[in-house]
Amino acid sequence: MPVRVEVPHGEDALTEAILFHDRVYADRGAHWPALVPFQLPILTGDSPFAEGRTFRAFVARDGGDVVARVVAVIDERYRRHWNERLGHLIMFEALPDTRDAVRRLMDAACDWLRDEGADAARAGFGALEFPFAIDDYESLPPSIVRQNPAYYHALLKDAGFETEQGWVDYKMEVTPDLLARWESAVAAVERAGYRLVPLANVSAANRVPRFTRLWNDAFRAHWGFSPFSEAELSLLFDAFAVGGVLEASTMAFRGDEPVGAVWVAPESTALAALAPGRRLAGAEKLNFLGIAVAEPARGRGINLALAGAAFLELVRRGATWVSYTLVLDDNWPSRRTAEKLGGSVCANYVVYRRDWSPGARRR
Repeated sequence: MPVRVEVPHGEDALTEAILFHDRVYADRGAHWPALVPFQLPILTGDSPFAEGRTFRAFVARDGGDVVARVVAVIDERYRRHWNERLGHLIMFEALPDTRDAVRRLMDAACDWLRDEGADAARAGFGALEFPFAIDDYESLPPSIVRQNPAYYHALLKDAGFETEQGWVDYKMEVTPDLLARWESAVAAVERAGYRLVPLANVSAANRVPRFTRLWNDAFRAHWGFSPFSEAELSLLFDAFAVGGVLEASTMAFRGDEPVGAVWVAPESTALAALAPGRRLAGAEKLNFLGIAVAEPARGRGINLALAGAAFLELVRRGATWVSYTLVLDDNWPSRRTAEKLGGSVCANYVVYRRDWSPGARRR
């Protein structure tokens, strides 16, 4: 029976597509399982993350079984922000030896994006997507970071994609010297008159609106960025609250004005799926971290202090390793921050693009 590409409709079919992720990663010693309660409302249009976005799921079947999947996205928030007719491809997963199925799948998804007015498709960043790993395929990464198989790159290249942007990941082992370095960074900005306030101590009425405005302003020129809505960030804070995100995340204030923030989700490896006998190393029990500093406040050590405060809280919670998380590989100011904090590159990632605009090179 030839490979066929379908568009799943209804909660049962979309749930099957989401759970295909667990079939791909079933032989991994450690992996993050699919999150149906979070992902299904996005695909059905019932999540804040669906506002301003149109999602179309595709699955490839061979002999009745799903062998690959992808979700095409028209993100109007991205289009308005960048004035670019770009589509996104997210949630790509595939079994080994599915070259023909993936080509058919991606052709169908890109045809839909083109019909919706897109000139190109990006796979690996945007609309809740993170880049594809290109070297460390076995270690358990922070919970939102990809852990894709190595063969994905051949499948994507065979399906007409080109490398668009590189990323790097940083992590560091906690040592007495680094603890002193982080404490010093916090003390320096406090002496300069800034206040570092955990999100848990920012009033509930102000927390999300202030964080959203600050984050969107700080990242407005960041490659691939789509603005967050208050509803999205509220959902994320609520979802991660039990894990300590409000205590570990911090806002920096100059007077009453927020000038920086660090968004930290402590490690949650109790939710990871482990094969019998597989034990996680300390270097796999990692947080997620993202830093935003308002442009007028940059160059004053606020970034170092925000990260340092977060790391100190994570250590207080028992962390022996901490993560600076993903950074564009050409974002040298952020990479230097990671190095000053004691981090070193631990993994590399890549974003892909398939272009069919009139001036694009032809395959």
